[in-house]
Amino acid sequence: MLTVEQSKELVARGFSRRNFGRLATMIAAGSTLPFYNEAALAQLSRTRDMPADAVKIDANENPMGPCTEALEAIHRCAANGGRYLYNETDSMVETLAEQEGVKPSYVKPWAGSSQPLHQAVLAFCSPTKPFVMADPGYEQGAGAAKILGAKTIRVPLMKDYSHDVKAMVAASPDAGLIYICNPNNPTGTLTKKSDIEWLVANKPKGSVVMIDEAYYHIAGISPCSDLVAADKDVVILRTFSKIYGMAGIRAGAALGRPDLLEKVGQFTAGSLPTTGMAAATASLKVKTLIPERREKIKIIREENLAFLEKHGYKTVPSVSNKFMVDTRRPATDVIMALRKEKVYIGRPWPVWPTSVRVTVGTKDEMAKFQAAWLKVMA
Repeated sequence: MLTVEQSKELVARGFSRRNFGRLATMIAAGSTLPFYNEAALAQLSRTRDMPADAVKIDANENPMGPCTEALEAIHRCAANGGRYLYNETDSMVETLAEQEGVKPSYVKPWAGSSQPLHQAVLAFCSPTKPFVMADPGYEQGAGAAKILGAKTIRVPLMKDYSHDVKAMVAASPDAGLIYICNPNNPTGTLTKKSDIEWLVANKPKGSVVMIDEAYYHIAGISPCSDLVAADKDVVILRTFSKIYGMAGIRAGAALGRPDLLEKVGQFTAGSLPTTGMAAATASLKVKTLIPERREKIKIIREENLAFLEKHGYKTVPSVSNKFMVDTRRPATDVIMALRKEKVYIGRPWPVWPTSVRVTVGTKDEMAKFQAAWLKVMA
């Protein structure tokens, strides 16, 4: 059942009372809903019966995996898996808050960052308050908006592949959530922090800006946590799935004013996996992890971008752990042809039907990718 406060807030956002039954079911269902379930939403990157010796560079995973310190923390916690161990979550929150320069109450932990994205759409969007995103962009928020009955407004990227913040602000005077992924997924390109600050300062009144910083460590840019510390209408997403190599272990966080985090978190309950929280804390404390991994990813990424350009294929100048390349023919044909060579790359985006996203794998994996690419494209 919806509380009186929830009912009033939903009416204010444009929901009709005849929608309340469906909304109450959605809220009660929690993580069993498709748009809460990251595995279900990531099904376009899931492949059954993949050969054991296949090259898997399709889901922006980090083949380096968790660091040694994180693995040790997981082992320690697994032995006490019969306990909730809430202190592991508290330690992660306190460590991240200290590093980001915010109070612990401005950090809410999650098992990854997809769930708070989905729940932010539920918290701030409605049939009269659309979800605004870049095109191409990370599409899971749009999936949540569709189920919610909220409109998604897709704003094309600029010529330099950055977010068109002025167009996003102008997209709707009633925007509920404006979503910025920086670096962007799938392009791996940057939007200047000054542009994001302009967006936050000029956004429609009452809207919330969500900044997904899943890949910011890889790019080596300054985070936007200072906007959170300044109490702006901003929620930042963080995940340990990328630079920290913990995609399957599940750990993440949202940063924002306590009142915004309360709205995002009102649709979920329960404790978090202690192994994920302990591994996250351990990873945060390894000072050399980020710069060392950033450099390794950069070297392999740049080598592969140069390879593709050398052979006449246009790429997007990525600073992340993935890149887009123009196949010059239907992207799905290339994807399926590469699979026959046991190389699995990412999906295309509707707005760019002849481009594919390729994750940066290991040096050996990318050598196999290059060989398969030349064979398929010959």
